[in-house]
Amino acid sequence: MATPAPIDHSILGPVARGEYALPHDVLGAHVSGDTVTIRTRRPLADAVTFVVAGQDAEPTRVPAEHEVDGIWVAAIPATAGGAPDYRVEARYGPETITVDDPYRFLPTLGEVDLHLIGEGRHERLWDVLGSHLRTYPSVLGEVHGASFAVWAPNAVSVRVKGDFNDWDGRGYAMRSLGSSGVWELFVPGVEIGARYKYEINTRDGRWIEKADPMARASEVPPLTASVVTDTHYEWHDEAWLDRRAATDPHTSSMSIYEVHLGSWKKGLSYREAAEQLVEYVTWLGFTHVELMPLAEHPFGGSWGYQVTSYYAPSARFGVPDDLRYLIDRLHQAGIGVILDWVPAHFPKDSFALAEFDGTHLYEHPDPRRGEQKDWGTYVFNFGRTEVRNFLVANAAYWLEEFHVDGLRVDAVASMLYLDYSRNPGEWEPNQYGGRENLEAIALLQEANAVAYRVAPGAVMIAEESTSFPGVTTPTDAGGLGFGLKWNMGWMNDTLRYLGEDPVNRRYHHGELTFSLVYAFSEQFLLPLSHDEVVHGKGSLLAKMPGDHRTKLAGVRGLLAYQWSHPGKKLLFMGQEFAQGAEWNEERGLDWWHLDDPGHRGVAELLRRLNTLYREHPALWADDFTPGGFQWLDANDGDRNVLAYFRTDAAVAGVPLSEADVVVCVQSFSGMTHEDYRVALPFGGRWREVLNTDASEYGGYDVGNLGMVEARDEPYHGRSHSAVIRVPALGAIWLTPER
Repeated sequence: MATPAPIDHSILGPVARGEYALPHDVLGAHVSGDTVTIRTRRPLADAVTFVVAGQDAEPTRVPAEHEVDGIWVAAIPATAGGAPDYRVEARYGPETITVDDPYRFLPTLGEVDLHLIGEGRHERLWDVLGSHLRTYPSVLGEVHGASFAVWAPNAVSVRVKGDFNDWDGRGYAMRSLGSSGVWELFVPGVEIGARYKYEINTRDGRWIEKADPMARASEVPPLTASVVTDTHYEWHDEAWLDRRAATDPHTSSMSIYEVHLGSWKKGLSYREAAEQLVEYVTWLGFTHVELMPLAEHPFGGSWGYQVTSYYAPSARFGVPDDLRYLIDRLHQAGIGVILDWVPAHFPKDSFALAEFDGTHLYEHPDPRRGEQKDWGTYVFNFGRTEVRNFLVANAAYWLEEFHVDGLRVDAVASMLYLDYSRNPGEWEPNQYGGRENLEAIALLQEANAVAYRVAPGAVMIAEESTSFPGVTTPTDAGGLGFGLKWNMGWMNDTLRYLGEDPVNRRYHHGELTFSLVYAFSEQFLLPLSHDEVVHGKGSLLAKMPGDHRTKLAGVRGLLAYQWSHPGKKLLFMGQEFAQGAEWNEERGLDWWHLDDPGHRGVAELLRRLNTLYREHPALWADDFTPGGFQWLDANDGDRNVLAYFRTDAAVAGVPLSEADVVVCVQSFSGMTHEDYRVALPFGGRWREVLNTDASEYGGYDVGNLGMVEARDEPYHGRSHSAVIRVPALGAIWLTPER
């Protein structure tokens, strides 16, 4: 019998307790000269035998001797093949079990991976960190299991525990992969669906339990363990992706239906939503759906904006492949998918990212930069390479692995400014003495550049509420590199104006026209989002003055104004049928409203708006330059009327008379305007393609019998004009008859 290679017995105790940073240096098979020494940790075993693969022979059974604290050792003569394949047979009383040994496997991360992680440039970080099912060939039979890898550079030691080891991590210590800060272990026998966490030994001697930051699945909250997963989904959206790659989303039609999946209809899974949501959005005619954050979050009342597992779709609605199915079905129906993404901050829950390895690892260590007091959350350390890599790779992950067509980036303003929501003395200027967070700016630029590169035809959208310059300017020109920016000014001014009684609106006319002063300073999206219909703000219907029927007319007028104003469109769920109650995430929408003709009429109007919007490039092809919008009358505040037209003449390169043109006469008056003269771009007959007061939408049918004649009578600087009827709180759209 060969003699085991000598070892410093003082390290066997830490190895046995799972406290040693390099357990693979002790456990497993090690060749030294002409001897192979094999060690394994099998506490409470009565006997241990190594079943060693022979060369062209039956396996050899090698009895092991107990060394200390449950560590068993044996030695065999070395052969030309190096360390042999083996299994561990352990007897516990009358029962004998045979298992594979986690410590006989090489690291699952290579030197290139570790180098890229250290440089903060691993764009497919999810492929190497987290848990992954793996299969290895073996003389004694194919080996199936899962590898685990986690970044915890300040940990003394790290263990993985789960339902596969009775939540006892002492026998599953991970190895440190040097200065990278990564810890790794392959565990044979772990299958899809296994739940796990990491136990981290901190520098101050504490053991803390953490979910995997790179987990791609998690338990259903309030449970907090990570879950081993794999994808077997076969996509069927190739035609969609090909069309997307050949299309510029910024100069295409984009009307977005914003959805909180948990309360659109209560109790729906991803797969159930794939049937019902697809059918409904198709009926409404939206081009895109925006899903409020679906990365796992412990508190439903956060609506997903306090994320604890950035790579795991919420298990509330199913497994990750179920979300892929939902997105695939939307794509097959011709509907794009935008996902809310929250890189600004994360919650302080002890099981997640906060003080991950006992130090401020993901969050900035300086509380003047590392805490967002308004929300009780931590702010990422945007300047740390590994943290930046974590976030940039996460953006790429949703775009590549789930085929989403864009990310709406939440709370960008909170990232851009060091003094955001801070009093004097509570923040520190940047190196140039300014208030801009230069590290966050660099992160956003990188995330946008990577997103546009890895997902051709996708779009990045900023929820940014200030006048920070260059939000939608390309990164190579010094901008942040977003494709679109939420126009919060338009939203605030419009809703404030509409909150006034019509008799008072003449004194607030400038709040309507002001948006066109800056409408082309960025590439804007017009949002009527969830933020405007919660927390006592009331629904869109509730914001309108007047009786119920007047309120409904006000909502119809608002939607027509939004759809004709320069910029892409976003509407939050429930507002498409003018829900009366403000949104509450704890219950579903009030779908019974659709049984009421007035509310149903609002939905029918929105269908018509989306149809006209898709059909007329004038309404979207030139959203971002003055060439796509011209006033016909901006100054009729006394009658609360705006008149303007949209056109694609500049981008189409044709004269206005040959271009697509939509004239919009928008009244916010409580009175019908009879014999109202409106200037028109040129002569001829003009069809009334939209009248928000049509009876099919719940109105009074005040209109122009479907046709208007432009006469050679100059008005407001135009060569032609027409006299029309403009309904109270209504909009008339006219297109030239050709």
